[in-house]
Amino acid sequence: MASKSPAVEVEVDDRVVRVTNPDRVYFPARGETKLDLVQYYLSVGDGIVRALYERPCMMHRFPTGVSGEKVHQKRVPQGAPPWLETVRVHFPRFDRTADELCVTELASVIWAVQMSTVEFHPWNSRRADTEKPDEWRIDLDPGPLCDFATVRRVAHVVHEVLDELGAVGWPKTSGGNGMHVYVRIPPVHGFQDVRRAALAFAREVERRAPDDVTTTWWRKDRDPHALFVDYNQNTRDHTIAAAYSVRGNPEATVSTPIRWEEVADVEPRELTIATVPARFAELGDLHEGIDEAVFDLAPLLEWADREGVDPPEE
Repeated sequence: MASKSPAVEVEVDDRVVRVTNPDRVYFPARGETKLDLVQYYLSVGDGIVRALYERPCMMHRFPTGVSGEKVHQKRVPQGAPPWLETVRVHFPRFDRTADELCVTELASVIWAVQMSTVEFHPWNSRRADTEKPDEWRIDLDPGPLCDFATVRRVAHVVHEVLDELGAVGWPKTSGGNGMHVYVRIPPVHGFQDVRRAALAFAREVERRAPDDVTTTWWRKDRDPHALFVDYNQNTRDHTIAAAYSVRGNPEATVSTPIRWEEVADVEPRELTIATVPARFAELGDLHEGIDEAVFDLAPLLEWADREGVDPPEE
């Protein structure tokens, strides 16, 4: 029986995080290890902290690597270091609460990686008021027969509509086959209003690109060649992978911020923990200005009222 590799201590600012099993292979495509994952998150530290800052965060853990079991963990386990911050959220369906990870510093991210977290899935609201989102998420979710060329075309339409609204969109790859665009909003509306606004926007994108886009609610009723503009990602407690989050696949792809001019030729499979650190070192965090570009949802809510937009019950 092979012996375990010794733990290593990783200094993160004024914290020390002890990383056990550093040589365990997490990503079989190229053989990256748990310690490689730690080094990746250290290399994009400012970006991942900005993406997660003060948001309730679900951890997607892979205790034996991404080929093994996946654990969706909302609650921070007992025994976490005393400096780790959390935020309590309520789940009405079960009438329960959970103290979720609340990242305020890079050491919190590295602690989560030590706990076998690969993916970070934050809420679109922050702990100051978890019921009032400050992030509108546009999720371009391709159907099973939808190619990435369609994703590119729809992303350009999204950019066009946002420009007309006077909203600044911050695009990123999903780390899979789709693309995400985030827009900062003032935290004054509840989840239902943000979802209504998101559906109104999605309907406008569908109107402009009817051959490429669907907003049909039921998956079974959608054209498999179409792209679903998933307004439901703005529903309470729905989360998607953060900017700079690694994805739980063998190639260790990364949900990577991109510039709008990159949409035309970006290759998501080339953005991995092996390549993104150098990109980050060169370009910095492409979402650095996101908190200063706040868009009021009022025009979209007016669209929703005028068009009678009413999202279906989940």
